[in-house]
Amino acid sequence: MDPSFVLKSLFLHVVLMFCFLGATRVDASDPQLTLDYYASTCPTVFEIVRKEMECAVSSDPRNAASIVRLHFHDCFVQGCDGSILLDDTVTLKGEKKAATNIHSLKGFELVDRINNLVESECPGIVSCADILTIAARDAVILVGGPYWDVPVGRKDSVTANFELAITNLPTPDESLLSIISKFLYQGLSVTDMVALSGAHTIGKARCKSFRSRIYGDFESNLVKNPISDNHLNNLRSVCPPSGGGDKNETALDYATPDLFDNSFYHLLLNGEGLLNSDQEMYSSLFGIESRALVKKYAADPLAFFQQFSDSMVKMGNIINSESFITGEVRKSCRFVNT
Repeated sequence: MDPSFVLKSLFLHVVLMFCFLGATRVDASDPQLTLDYYASTCPTVFEIVRKEMECAVSSDPRNAASIVRLHFHDCFVQGCDGSILLDDTVTLKGEKKAATNIHSLKGFELVDRINNLVESECPGIVSCADILTIAARDAVILVGGPYWDVPVGRKDSVTANFELAITNLPTPDESLLSIISKFLYQGLSVTDMVALSGAHTIGKARCKSFRSRIYGDFESNLVKNPISDNHLNNLRSVCPPSGGGDKNETALDYATPDLFDNSFYHLLLNGEGLLNSDQEMYSSLFGIESRALVKKYAADPLAFFQQFSDSMVKMGNIINSESFITGEVRKSCRFVNT
């Protein structure tokens, strides 16, 4: 395919997506976040979060993936402002019940526990948005991933946006161009997209999210061998083509499901990406840049770790400037202060 056609198609798709999403973009480089924001007001916050995350991940490694996913889903809607944590009330419609969230998000109780501990030590000081961001970093470390410094100083939003949760967040069956446009809209590059997608080296997906993939082009993408054939048969036994099983789950990375490593990219090279949105990064005709990055991170785990760290900081710095004006530090992460 003519590369110029690919670039023109991508440009058109991005322009259309920007128009569709509307004027709700947030700033990805707000200077108000600093590493020492709580140095004098709550110097133990990082230690409190780390200890509670250690207990949680030790009891169930899946807690690591749950917290990372919560952080991602928070930042893509109104910026990293804790809006994903808000429950529905008479006056506020939260984001938890949006189609992109309702069956995929866990870890709210864990965030509540951490917040209660932080509140008892430093009442009214640390935002839920910061707690979630710090916890996501610790979650990655605790399952073998890289360390990075977490800038803090976020405020908690007093609003949520159900509609943006539907439009801004990538979906499992989405095309590569559509997903790229959603990342670009957040100020995140194709490199950020491929690196951040590497978080799928941990966690699970529901049958409903990958059914169309395993009964669609999964077999045509496969590098055929007995292991891959057996893997596909296992997936189809977990997820029947019809007649139920929507809630059945399997690991996104069956090779090392509880270890944060670059195994995810090797699966893509073999055509074994569980989600269509993941496999598209390698197999799509439009994936010129993303395909090269998949190969790079499969060959060089240190390069993946470095870029993942950089991209997590960049994503964590997506700030809704309105939250700095009207935001607060919530006593309970589930409800706006009264």
